[in-house]
Amino acid sequence: MYVPFPNHRRWTILGLIFVVTVLSYLDRQIVSIIKPTLKTVFGTDDQGYAVIINVFTVCYAVSYPVSGWLVDRLGSGRVMLAGIVVWSTACIGSAFSRTLRGFTLFRAVLGLSEPTTFPAQLRIVAAWFPPSIRATAYSICAAGGTVGAIVAPPIIGLLAIRFGWRAAFLVPGVAGMFIAVLWRLIYSDPPQENAPPATGPAHNSVRWSGLWRQRGLWGVLLCRFIGDPVWYFCLFWLPGYLQEQSGLTLAQVARFGWIPFLIADLGGVGSSIVSDWLVKKGIAPLRARKLVLTAAAFLAPVSLIVPLAHSATLVIILFCVIGAVSLTWLFGIGVIIAEVFPLGNVGSVTGIAGAAGAIGAMFFNAFVGKVIASLGAMHVFWVMATLQPMAVAVLWTLIRSKPQVRAI
Repeated sequence: MYVPFPNHRRWTILGLIFVVTVLSYLDRQIVSIIKPTLKTVFGTDDQGYAVIINVFTVCYAVSYPVSGWLVDRLGSGRVMLAGIVVWSTACIGSAFSRTLRGFTLFRAVLGLSEPTTFPAQLRIVAAWFPPSIRATAYSICAAGGTVGAIVAPPIIGLLAIRFGWRAAFLVPGVAGMFIAVLWRLIYSDPPQENAPPATGPAHNSVRWSGLWRQRGLWGVLLCRFIGDPVWYFCLFWLPGYLQEQSGLTLAQVARFGWIPFLIADLGGVGSSIVSDWLVKKGIAPLRARKLVLTAAAFLAPVSLIVPLAHSATLVIILFCVIGAVSLTWLFGIGVIIAEVFPLGNVGSVTGIAGAAGAIGAMFFNAFVGKVIASLGAMHVFWVMATLQPMAVAVLWTLIRSKPQVRAI
């Protein structure tokens, strides 16, 4: 596909990344939306459901740093294409699963392949967009994930109600194969003369071992480890919570369950726009991102109100705030990676950070499954209220300067 001006091409590519991310999140959301149905079909309970989620999450965590390394070595375009094909195949396979073991296996393959998207998209944004619009550009393509979560309840709910639960996996899987063809036709790397100016401590890649010696890398990892579990809860537990704790039916979740994800998306993109506005006003990019994340963390304790809410409407409103805080952090940390690390290492650092977030979510998922079954949901929300405020301390303590590392 020919686009006459690089400016136009970069926004075309960004739009396609947005679509890819929408589909990626829709695929992972399927199990949470039809959770009660899957529990009945496969004869499992909340702890069994937590196992399904954690198999996905463990594979996701293992694959994330590998995906980032592959992006830096093989290029964003190739790795993204391979990921789309494999995760779409896993989604189709889930539709034809006859046993819990087979179904869980395909969720594992989904977990192994989906992390390819996020290191690739951040590296593409870092290569195509200058710092003055980078946070906005990244938030737009990353927001595709939340749009996927927005459209998932009505789409998956309708497919499951009208055609059965298997159609909820089959249709998105086939759509993914079509998107893979579009990606192959449209994507290209930026021409060297049109690439934005190099930013960060050095434009060249730095040694893998050198990254691990830097305080900034550990700060990014801890921020993701601590903060990501809140967003994973929204993705994997909120639709089921609305059905099992707030009394909504699957049809009602299809009608209203997308609302928190829409508001979360608007909050994440809006905070990124504010972040870029601060940069344009003369505030250093790293400091601007940190100020926005800190302001968002002050809203995290609204989680404490959720178990006290007696209506599904109030629960949805509260999760609008929780989701907006979560996406502000998820988008913000991604842009911080692009600001602090060389372009040649952005994929690797994003992969390592994503793995840290997934590991944190894995422990939290296991905690949620046990606590809801034995003590009730209140204890879960007490923990959630503290996570982003704790991450603020890490943000300002460890991510204080650009790492000085030796180039290859």
